[in-house]
Amino acid sequence: MSEPARAHGASVLTARIRVSAEDFFVEELPAFEASGAGEHLLLTIEKRGMNTAFAAKRIAAWAGVDESAIGQAGMKDRHAVTRQRFTVWLPKKVAPDLDALQSDDLRVLDHAWHARKLPRGALAGNRFVLVLRDVEGQRDAIDARLQAIATQGVPNYFGEQRFGRGGNNVQQAVAMFAGRRVKREERSMLLSAARSELFNRVLAARVEAGIWNSALDGEVWMLDGSRSVFGPESLTQELQARLDAFDIHPTGPLWGEGELRSDGIAREVELGALEGDTASRLRTGLERAGLKQERRALRLQPSELRWQWLDDAALELRFALPPGCYATTVLRELGDITDAAEV
Repeated sequence: MSEPARAHGASVLTARIRVSAEDFFVEELPAFEASGAGEHLLLTIEKRGMNTAFAAKRIAAWAGVDESAIGQAGMKDRHAVTRQRFTVWLPKKVAPDLDALQSDDLRVLDHAWHARKLPRGALAGNRFVLVLRDVEGQRDAIDARLQAIATQGVPNYFGEQRFGRGGNNVQQAVAMFAGRRVKREERSMLLSAARSELFNRVLAARVEAGIWNSALDGEVWMLDGSRSVFGPESLTQELQARLDAFDIHPTGPLWGEGELRSDGIAREVELGALEGDTASRLRTGLERAGLKQERRALRLQPSELRWQWLDDAALELRFALPPGCYATTVLRELGDITDAAEV
């Protein structure tokens, strides 16, 4: 796995994250309100030290249903305090005793009936409250870097979670494309890792060239807050104004079969970043797997970014991100942060 380049310069701090689960709080932002009727019980859950899959198993056991009856919009890490929604299909419209589901590490915050199973990706984003511990660095430089992140955004890299421990998922994807048999759920994970690696390579090349948040000839654009794209379209004064306002973003490829949508210099940069044996194997494997060419925004602006110093060595960050974006990509623009939960 390639190591992505930073956009805002060298590290301005060292710190530790997730010293305790409470230091990493994430809350899903709902994309819709419960319909109030239907066969699916919509639960808002707060859990501590528990990943989404384990919580889904516990909810299924509580409801006496198969795990296939459980729906969730996103996947959340174990080493955190998280709030997210689940649906439970209960055709008889009778909910088990909610108190029986409550525990020290799982609390039901809200419940309502809903008409449909909660599909993957059905959230408006995630809100984070993160505490960095044992912070070392000049406070003025750290504050300046955070201000730059707030106003200019950060490269929209796929986070390290996509690549497994030590980035091993990419090499496993290469092996899968060479013929190694894998389980269905592993296949999906490895396809995602392969796509993410190629996108990160393109983005890193543009970061290194200082063109990750500006327009190239032949650029394909994405509307902010959506997956809608248009172009390639040359930069105009109107597009520049929309780019400056974060209404549109330049994009990079999520690789698959079909014609690469970009043109001109943008296309040359993308193909140039994807040369070499490993990239070639990943590209061919994704095409043969039947994935289609798609696009992803190259930049990300954390919304409502605020920060405060809790003491001389503890820094609290608050911000929200769109779906599919990673808090770790924001943190890495600050500096070298050790995940205490992984040590």
